[in-house]
Amino acid sequence: MPVGASHRTRTNTIVMDGKANAIRDRISTVKNTKKITMAMKLVAAAKVRRAQDAVLATRPFSETLQSVFGGLVERMGGDTADIPLLTQREVKKVTICCITGDRGLCGGYNSFMIKKAEARFQELKAAGLDVDMVLIGKKGISYFTNRDYPIRAQFECGQNPNSKEALAISEELLNTYLSGETDTIELLYTKFVSLIASVPSVRTLVPFSASEITNKGDEVFQLTSSSGDFEVERTELDAAAPQEFPNDMIFEQDPTQIVNSILPLYLNGQILRTMQESVAAELAARMASMQAASDNAGALEKDLSMQYNRARQASVTAEILEIVAGASALE
Repeated sequence: MPVGASHRTRTNTIVMDGKANAIRDRISTVKNTKKITMAMKLVAAAKVRRAQDAVLATRPFSETLQSVFGGLVERMGGDTADIPLLTQREVKKVTICCITGDRGLCGGYNSFMIKKAEARFQELKAAGLDVDMVLIGKKGISYFTNRDYPIRAQFECGQNPNSKEALAISEELLNTYLSGETDTIELLYTKFVSLIASVPSVRTLVPFSASEITNKGDEVFQLTSSSGDFEVERTELDAAAPQEFPNDMIFEQDPTQIVNSILPLYLNGQILRTMQESVAAELAARMASMQAASDNAGALEKDLSMQYNRARQASVTAEILEIVAGASALE
């Protein structure tokens, strides 16, 4: 084989030092981590879409329930004294129902909700009230159980809440309130605002307010993609108009009994809705967290590549200097 041909086919041999090899391994690890975090972001986005579909699926039932309730209250002339779930009573004991997530890797979603629940617990205790807790979600259960808070009941909150799970929770809350073991129930959940913002919120769940049920509107969210970026569109919906019952309509049951039967369904629907909204907020927080992790991985990969190139250049320069020094010594 001619000397020129062998020279052209010979590959350059660069002996790397340990530092450069370690940097190269770190670059490979960071690239793999970035792929994982991007995949987790896309999975969370798909689950947000599923959560929004679940919210939309419950809207017809909620609207019908609100409309029938409004019509019955009007038929009763606004007299709700005989309805226990609409009757205010002196508050001596409060039950806090707190919704957190079952998983981590979602930024400050769980810690914000836990801090809100702790602050509300201390505020009520400072006011001289007895307080206990109903916990929904593994993160909240783990935190408050390890700190000996008075826990009445605990439930898990998966990534796809359903009516069966909400029914178990609503039955526990109803039994607690109707038996007189608590005087009011407060719900702490995370209100889904956007993909980058969510707000820990507190509302009185039981007893209900008739005016709030009949006049309260709703809002739904829709995840869209614009120029490759995820965005959320929110739509505010007006309250359902009260159903009109003819004056000569005869009810087989007393309207008060019908309202007493409707309110547990309304409570079940409210719990399911807040669980769905909390899950959507958790998934949005996970999307933002994974996007931030991917961005950090990209920046770290760039910095490591620069360090690797410098180390490789220094190694090559050192080899050239050795060759030049050896050639000079032979002259």
